[in-house]
Amino acid sequence: MIDTHTHISKDYYNDIDGVINRAVQAGVSPIIVSGCDKKSIYEVISLISMYDNIYATIGYHPDEINTATGNDLDELKDLVLSNKKIIGIGEIGLDYYYDKEGKDRQIVLFEKQLKIAEELNVPVVIHSRDAVKDTIDILKKYKVRGIMHCFSGSLEVAKEYISMGYLLGIGGVLTFKNSKLKDIIKKIPLECLVLETDAPYLSPEPYRGKKNESAYIVETAKFLANLKNVDVEEVNKVTTNNVFKLFDLE
Repeated sequence: MIDTHTHISKDYYNDIDGVINRAVQAGVSPIIVSGCDKKSIYEVISLISMYDNIYATIGYHPDEINTATGNDLDELKDLVLSNKKIIGIGEIGLDYYYDKEGKDRQIVLFEKQLKIAEELNVPVVIHSRDAVKDTIDILKKYKVRGIMHCFSGSLEVAKEYISMGYLLGIGGVLTFKNSKLKDIIKKIPLECLVLETDAPYLSPEPYRGKKNESAYIVETAKFLANLKNVDVEEVNKVTTNNVFKLFDLE
């Protein structure tokens, strides 16, 4: 199994070695860690130099509209170019849940990073919250592909993203008792899905309420297998293949 989106950071974990080792013991490897602000970007770069099975995506989250500068974006491009273990740009996108007034600046930051991804021909990891229409309209302007992180939209939205060449990132929310995502994912082929945790957030059942980590993705995989009426090995095989193809991993 591959965890395509986690935040392994000293801010969240006292024992990073333990988090990574538990993941490997659970059959979760490689792990793709997301750096989404200047501090976490450099922490992720340190991690990928220390662990063979850790890869990174880096980018500036929409929350960073007041801090990310043009120089930061130039540096982002240089970092991706200079390190083969930085395999994509993200998480980037739009989040109107808390900040509707900053829409225009979010869009500018988003588009600048999409332009970098298009120029470098690397995948993107997209954060979209309460911003479906703008996200779709903007993505259509760029020749990029990637993952819709923490997908939770409708079947129609899912099909739209898939038609544009995006995979849907599925995590612990799928296992929640009150989640409507189950009905949608039943109708989506495994070839369009990847597994993620978004750790330390969104722990799957039976770990809900506890700090999430990559090892727990096993529970999401089991739940998805039951939902699809297939063996968990099939879920692992197909979703892992999806990740390897997208990020051109060997």
